[in-house]
Amino acid sequence: MIIEYLNEEDEVHRKVLEILLASAFPQAYSEDAEEEVKRCLEKDRVSLKAVYNGELAGFIGAIPQYGHTGWKLHPLVVDEKYRGLGIGEKLVKELEKEIFIRGGITIYLGTDDEKSQTSLSDTDLFEETFRKIEEIQNFNRHPYEFYEKIGYKIVGVIPDANGFGKPDIFMAKRIRDNTEKQK
Repeated sequence: MIIEYLNEEDEVHRKVLEILLASAFPQAYSEDAEEEVKRCLEKDRVSLKAVYNGELAGFIGAIPQYGHTGWKLHPLVVDEKYRGLGIGEKLVKELEKEIFIRGGITIYLGTDDEKSQTSLSDTDLFEETFRKIEEIQNFNRHPYEFYEKIGYKIVGVIPDANGFGKPDIFMAKRIRDNTEKQK
């Protein structure tokens, strides 16, 4: 497997990425996948692809925020037929290296729970918020556990972000400690 930058000239993999985004996140990209790929390729962003046997197996992107100290991981997608091979984790690790080089300190992401996959759904997160976060349970393969396994922590939620009882779970990871010199 090769991980490298996705660029505008890579038309074949860009088209495959559009299909991957639309199928993995239909609520967000079923009609907007081409525009999302264009946004991912903007010059200040990081856009990495994983190529397995010549095929696009996955993609990860990041958007600089807070100057360049905080970065939003967006999006991460792995083709269904390549899931379980460690591709997502490898993409995240490569992204972390690239953001570190660019002076990043923290990477954050939102991982929606629109399908009641965790115990944070279908409850009022304006009550006992932090207890509920501490006691989170994964009912149906929600990706927050994937991110926890590679060092990300739940740092908060936005209650009802996707409708009543459908939160966005915010996660973050520090990739540089305060003893390291900033660029």
